[in-house]
Amino acid sequence: MKDRIKATIHNINKIDTFSPYFFFPFILMAYFIISLFDFWRFDLFNVRKSIWPAVILAVLCYYIGVYVVDRKNWTLPTFGLSKLSKFIVHFVVLLTAIGLVAYGMMIAQGMIGLSDESVRRNLDPKLNFFSHLLWYGVLILLSYKMIKEKTMTVKKAIIYVLLFGLVMGLFLLMGYRTPLALMMFTGIIVFHYVVKRIKLTWFLTFLTVVAISFALFGFFRVLMEDTSKEFNTREQPDREHMEEEELEKLLTAEQRVNATPKWILALNGEMVTGHIVLSKIIEYTEKEDYFHGEIHKGIFSTVLPGEQISPRMKVTEVVNSLSVEEGKYITRPGRTTTPTFIGQLFLDGGYLLVAIGFLLYGAIVSMLYNKVKQAGVKSFHTIAYAFVITMFTVSIHTGLLDLIFILMLGFVILASAISKTEKEHIGIDVEASLGTRSLYGK
Repeated sequence: MKDRIKATIHNINKIDTFSPYFFFPFILMAYFIISLFDFWRFDLFNVRKSIWPAVILAVLCYYIGVYVVDRKNWTLPTFGLSKLSKFIVHFVVLLTAIGLVAYGMMIAQGMIGLSDESVRRNLDPKLNFFSHLLWYGVLILLSYKMIKEKTMTVKKAIIYVLLFGLVMGLFLLMGYRTPLALMMFTGIIVFHYVVKRIKLTWFLTFLTVVAISFALFGFFRVLMEDTSKEFNTREQPDREHMEEEELEKLLTAEQRVNATPKWILALNGEMVTGHIVLSKIIEYTEKEDYFHGEIHKGIFSTVLPGEQISPRMKVTEVVNSLSVEEGKYITRPGRTTTPTFIGQLFLDGGYLLVAIGFLLYGAIVSMLYNKVKQAGVKSFHTIAYAFVITMFTVSIHTGLLDLIFILMLGFVILASAISKTEKEHIGIDVEASLGTRSLYGK
C-alpha cells in the first residue's frame, strides 16, 4: 500500500505545475468546486441559475487555444521592434522610479488602506494608479536578476525572498491582496523554472496555506471596519414590501448562515461570492440582455475627465438590482463587485464572448510558453509567461477590469515578443507532461 502511495505521489510530481495545460484550468475548476460548500449562502441570495455551462465552456475553449498553438508551435510576432529589446530593462527602471514617487506621496498623505475599508476605497486614484508601477517594476527587475544568476546559492535565494517580502509588505499597507498574489506567484513560477522545480504536492500544500491566509486577511479587514461610518454600514434593504412566506424563507436562511462560525464562512467566502455573482449575472442577462461591450469600454473610460462609473460598480448595480427586491444586498452600496473572469465576459456578450475570450487567453499563454521553450528558461520570456499566467489566474476571481493591469500585461507581452529567442546552452530538460512539452528547469 505504501509503495502504491509513493508511486502515485511520484507520478503526480512529474506534472509541470505551471504548464498552460495544468495551472490555470486547475485553479479555475478548484475555485468553483470549492464554492459549492456554500453553508446556505446560495439559499440566502436565491441562486437560481447554474454557472457550470459557462465554466465548462471556458475551460474547453481555453484548452483549444493552448493545444492549437502548442501543436503549431506558434509564437508572438516581433512587430519589427526587436531593436528596442535592449531598452526593456531601462524602461522598467523608469517605471519603478515613477511608482516609488507615487507610493511615497500616498504614504506621506496618510493613505493607508489597511487601516479601514473607507480609506482603501477612497485612495487618490492617480497616485494609486502610478504606485502599482513600484511593485511591478521591482518584480520584473528582481526576476530578471534572478534568471541571470549563474549559480543560485542559499544565501542569494534568501536575499531574493526578503526583497520580494519587503515590497509585498509595502503594498500590504494599501489593503489590496491582488499585488501580493501577483508578486508571490510570479516569483514562485520564475523560481520553479530557473532555480529549482517545485513539486506539485508541495505547491498544493503551499496554495492551501496561501488561500486560507488571503481569506482570513479579507475577514480581518472587514472586522477592522469602523461601523460608525456611513460607508461601513451593515444595514440591509427595506423588507416591508416582502410577502410573509418570502420573508420567513429569508430569515431562516440568515439564521442558518449566522449559525456558522464567521471564520469558517471566510475560508471560501470569496469563492462563494464569485459563484453567486456569476449566477446573478447569467440571470440578469436573460432578463435584460447583455451590455454589448459597455463593461470593457468602461475600463478605458474611467481615465477620462469627469465622473465615470467603473466596470465593477456597474457589476454591483447589476447584481444588487436582483437582490434588493429579495431583501438582501449582495454588495453593500458604494462598494464594487468582482465579477469573476467569466462573469465580465458573460455580462458583455454571453457564451459567445466567454468562448472567444478564453480561446484568446489560452492562445496567449501557449505562445509565451513556446517562447520560453525556444529561448530557454534563462530569458525574459520566463518572466513574461510567469506574470501573464499569474495575472489570468488571479483574474479568475477579480476579473480583468483594471487599466493598469491591462497595461502591465501589454508591456510584458510586447517585451517578450521583441526579445531575442536564441536558445542558450543551459541544460534545459524538456519532457512530455499532460500532452505537452513541459519545462522542468535545471
